[in-house]
Amino acid sequence: MKKIALITALTLTTSLSAALADIKVGVLHSLSGTMAISETTLKDTMLMLIEEQNAKGGLLGEKIVPVVVDPASDWPLFAEKTRELLTVQNVDVIFGAWTSVSRKSALPVLEELNGLMFYP
Repeated sequence: MKKIALITALTLTTSLSAALADIKVGVLHSLSGTMAISETTLKDTMLMLIEEQNAKGGLLGEKIVPVVVDPASDWPLFAEKTRELLTVQNVDVIFGAWTSVSRKSALPVLEELNGLMFYP
């Protein structure tokens, strides 16, 4: 009985460690609204690159997990979605904000929360 409890505890600990080690990447591109025609392709490209990298073993041996949000071509919504990615989804980095106005909207949130964003 003690062996089963020990094995169960080790399995749960290993599972939790694996989940905590994932690298969460926020994908912040408009999937609706006027910019969707351009930014949907960027989102698809990010997902393809993440899938390819995970097939090669991830990044530094850790799985990359994309978290996709839709700011809906609404510039103030970029700030809200940036905050959501950093505080609710707890992403490690954000890729997105194709237009300068979307980046200007997200910038104060990134500075406040010490977030990291790469844009195309």
